[in-house]
Amino acid sequence: MGVNASVLAIDAGNSKTDVALIGADGTVLSTARGGGFQPPAVGVEAAVDVLGAAVGRALELSGESGRSGRPFSPVAHVSACLANADLPVEEEQLAAALRARGWGATVEVHNDTFAILRAGVDEPRGVAVVCGAGINCVGMVPDGRTARFPAIGRISGDWGGGAGLAEEAMWFAARAEDGRGEPTELVRALPGHFGLGSMYALIEALHLGRVDFERRHELAPVLFATAAAGDPVAGTLVDRLAEEVVAMASVALGRLDLLDEEAPVVLGGSVLAARHPQLDARISELLAVRAPKAELRVVTQPPVLGAALLGLDHTGAAAAVHERLRAQYG
Repeated sequence: MGVNASVLAIDAGNSKTDVALIGADGTVLSTARGGGFQPPAVGVEAAVDVLGAAVGRALELSGESGRSGRPFSPVAHVSACLANADLPVEEEQLAAALRARGWGATVEVHNDTFAILRAGVDEPRGVAVVCGAGINCVGMVPDGRTARFPAIGRISGDWGGGAGLAEEAMWFAARAEDGRGEPTELVRALPGHFGLGSMYALIEALHLGRVDFERRHELAPVLFATAAAGDPVAGTLVDRLAEEVVAMASVALGRLDLLDEEAPVVLGGSVLAARHPQLDARISELLAVRAPKAELRVVTQPPVLGAALLGLDHTGAAAAVHERLRAQYG
């Protein structure tokens, strides 16, 4: 891949993959975007093929595709932050699959939450909580120690995420409509989002496939809007999410001996990045009690930057190289 290529950074989520080829001086040589990374659905090799397509486009754009007939040498390091790499054993399996592609002399695979964390901190030190479709939390310190959770759903103790919030909101709304639960404006707001007149109609539409079940994610913003309008049931769910975020963050800080030190807590993912006032305020309030020295941040840089910075950490690049790379991502 050429003498100037140092790191191949990959950030792969369920819906899209971003790739960046990074020079030894921190210059972004090329970038590319590809499809979602879903090994549970399509198998490891087919999922890595999706990464390969994006890597190939990045190589073509950098002029290092090897199409001229000359061979290319691998980059120094491949830094891949991947969705569905929830357990260390899955990271090892995926790292072996990437090594077999010959893209880099060395390969390191992390769960994609580590990319968001590294993108939001100046050094590999701190904790990140990500709440998008699901919820996850990781932490790291410069000596290589990490903190993490399995984060594979209710069987691993998780609560929250856009899908989980939508299902909780529907549970309360369904019970409110049929009389088993307390009144809530969610009864009208949730079906109204789909142009339907009742929770029964929404339940029927989801059950029979007239509304795609995956579209339930759209109901999380409706929940937040209903809470902001003063609905107590919706407000309780927002407060519970704040409690979950702070619980994960404070446990991760404690595992890394950071509870009594100034340390960043990075928030990311579509739910947390939306900056819902009630959620933000409650997270700040609870974290001030559990970890009073923690510094809350909301990450705005793309996660592929975090993957690239992790790669530069691995290669031992100088601080100036890190700064050059970060400057290119604003």
